[in-house]
Amino acid sequence: MGFCISCGQQHQDGIRFCRFCGNQQPGDQLLARLRHEAEQIHYMRLQAQALAQQQQQQQYQQNQYNQQPRW
Repeated sequence: MGFCISCGQQHQDGIRFCRFCGNQQPGDQLLARLRHEAEQIHYMRLQAQALAQQQQQQQYQQNQYNQQPRW
């Protein structure tokens, strides 16, 4: 199932024109490319989140080390 790019109504995949507003819908080739790009963006976002968590953990460990008394 897909959604019209103009009016947002749900429709079957593979239609050329929206049955609600009549506007032309993107072709299968464009949709496949956009899905692929969306997957790449999602993967990069997950990598960035993992890196940020790793940096936060390192900063926390550094702060714990700096707070230890030095005798």
